[in-house]
Amino acid sequence: MVSKVDNRIPVWLDCDPGHDDTFAILLAAYHPAIRILGISTVFGNASLEKTTRNACSILTSISRSHSIPIYIGASHALQRPTMHAPTDIHGESGLDGTDLLPTPLVGPNTTIDAVTAMSTALRSCAPGTAWVVATGSFTNAAQLFLDHPDLVSHIKGLSLMGGAFGSGFTPAILGTVDGVPRVGNWTQFAEFNVMADPEAADVIFSNRELAGKTTLIPLDLTHMVLTTEQVRDLILYGPEGKEAHPELPADGSKGKTTLRTMLVELLMFFAKTYADVFGITEGPPLHDPLAVAAVLTGLVGTPLEEYQIPFWDFTPGSVENHRERFDVTVVTEGSYEDARTGGAKTGMTVAKLLPEGQEGVRIPRGLDIPLFWKVLEECVSRADEANKRGEDVPLAN
Repeated sequence: MVSKVDNRIPVWLDCDPGHDDTFAILLAAYHPAIRILGISTVFGNASLEKTTRNACSILTSISRSHSIPIYIGASHALQRPTMHAPTDIHGESGLDGTDLLPTPLVGPNTTIDAVTAMSTALRSCAPGTAWVVATGSFTNAAQLFLDHPDLVSHIKGLSLMGGAFGSGFTPAILGTVDGVPRVGNWTQFAEFNVMADPEAADVIFSNRELAGKTTLIPLDLTHMVLTTEQVRDLILYGPEGKEAHPELPADGSKGKTTLRTMLVELLMFFAKTYADVFGITEGPPLHDPLAVAAVLTGLVGTPLEEYQIPFWDFTPGSVENHRERFDVTVVTEGSYEDARTGGAKTGMTVAKLLPEGQEGVRIPRGLDIPLFWKVLEECVSRADEANKRGEDVPLAN
């Protein structure tokens, strides 16, 4: 009997859950074109202990705790002291806003460290096939390529959520704090993931070969993908809409499954903090799953073509289709405190457009947003079905 070829895209997800990381995990776990290799956790939205527990809880909530291993990564930056975890956006736990997160059925795998687990998993894949996706600080990703430089040529790509550029890079509104327009979401100049470990970002962007395989999803793009009331209704009720569920409360407090209710409760907490802190009231941007979705590009002409989510190197409708690549640099001077209270530009990212045809970091300016939301809801539906079937059981030896 001839075995069926697995054409799915191998993906290792490095994250710091985090409200938006929840949706990144969901997308990576249930997209039919993605084969998730494993998850590593990193400090960021909360302490490493909390982000690790959150990741385990999220996998339990979507019936994948036994089938997707989690490994514990870095608790602090490559060259900096431990960062005090912020609480103004994600709360004390890193996932405040719901009581529906389950107690994890399975804890992290502590037999090996995260970087060793990542390298082993990536080497098990054919050359030029696997992606690393990082949605927290870039510490684990940078350490991976510092310790295993040969993996730079082995991987297909590296997709990062981080950075911010402003100056009209996209039409997105980045927010205002105390009446001052922002580029970053941690300081006036810096996005949080890069600010958390600017030296790690520099390791990646200064490696020419690795930069040429890197897709960077900045705030300029994620702030175009807002979880509006319509999106929250899609997640609560599915594509059939609220009218198809007269049995549910009219106030939108409960979705058609417990998972959907939990997801929207998380989004509502995220929405309030974004409105309170940044003045963005239409809905919070859903940053991290876009870095997962970005691996679903370049699929035309492949067996996975039907699953492509278009990301554009230009603003649709304003500029003709063209290819852009950038040299990205990071400001590493200054401490966390200098950046937070002293006005230092620590963690600021600067992008320089490269001559046509030259390799560098890809920074999309747009994507098919309605398709993204459709695909994400389909993944919620698959998780619902897995929960209904009670699939989260120990794997057979």
